[in-house]
Amino acid sequence: MNQLTLVLPFALTPPELASDLARALQVPSLEILLERNSTYRVSEEDGGNRLLPHESWLSRAFSAAAYGAPSDNAPFAPAMMRALGVAQPEGYWFAVQPVHLQLTRTHMVLGDPRSLNVNDADSRALFDLVKPYFDEVGKPLIYAAPDMWFMRADDWSELRTASPDAAVNDNLADWMPEGDAKRAFRKLQNEVQMLWHEHPVNEARQQRGLQPVNSFWLWAGAPAIPGTAAGAAGTLAVANCPAWLTLLADPALRAATAEQVLPLAGDAVVVLGELIPVGKAGDWSPWLAHMQQIEQQWFAPLLAALKAGRLGSLKLVFSSHLKLAEFTITKGSLRKFWRKPALTKLTP
Repeated sequence: MNQLTLVLPFALTPPELASDLARALQVPSLEILLERNSTYRVSEEDGGNRLLPHESWLSRAFSAAAYGAPSDNAPFAPAMMRALGVAQPEGYWFAVQPVHLQLTRTHMVLGDPRSLNVNDADSRALFDLVKPYFDEVGKPLIYAAPDMWFMRADDWSELRTASPDAAVNDNLADWMPEGDAKRAFRKLQNEVQMLWHEHPVNEARQQRGLQPVNSFWLWAGAPAIPGTAAGAAGTLAVANCPAWLTLLADPALRAATAEQVLPLAGDAVVVLGELIPVGKAGDWSPWLAHMQQIEQQWFAPLLAALKAGRLGSLKLVFSSHLKLAEFTITKGSLRKFWRKPALTKLTP
């Protein structure tokens, strides 16, 4: 393989916990990779982006070639539609995800879509109820999967939307769509929420100990154009990623392992998503456990492949809420023996 890029969201640690987490981690391969790099660069989001840093990186890597420029909307809806076998007429399409909104003492928050567990029967019943209202306002709605629908809205193309992972567990008011169409969107959303409120599907879900599906999340808007999400950056492989990102990956590499990826020809990008929910929540005990597993399953095999010359170069893309760190490591850079292995660069 020429180059492998490993994207690990929420691998970077907050300064106040850096020393404690570093002491608890036993990741010798990662220590070598971080310190014996050939290039190292850190960038920081301005806080106004509607995506998490790793999502912005993926948008630049996989959508800029198709759309002419990266977008903070992560313009992946058409690629998701293709992956689900949905025919794409022309127009501007958004991903529509059924979600649970929860009212706290002071504000509304978006629940993590990973924990919604909506089945096909429930999703179709809710979809069939609201589809006429979308049609009535000229926003055709398509059912693709229990957790993924699509809506055409040519006149909403300037609407700035946020990814679910950027918004989850935060004050919802900070992440609602922005733009000239935001009032029209809010009106449609309110209509849907009223229709689903105390719906028999949701009453039955609550009896089964599940959260009600009481709203939808709109994002990933883009015009329908030929092509796929992958291409400019190479083959895309994922493991433990959110549903939307899993759809963009090569079907054979949606639960990828290092053993599967290393023999591939050409370049590849691997995204590991297990740190996203625990990193976003600041739940550091499972974060440590996941990092130990990633050391064994990825960092150690990749380091060995570099040393053996089976991998031309390795790029690590680590992120936090606002920062992104990129490391490039080669067989030659591993010879920098004077650089003592350490984890200091996990807190840039």
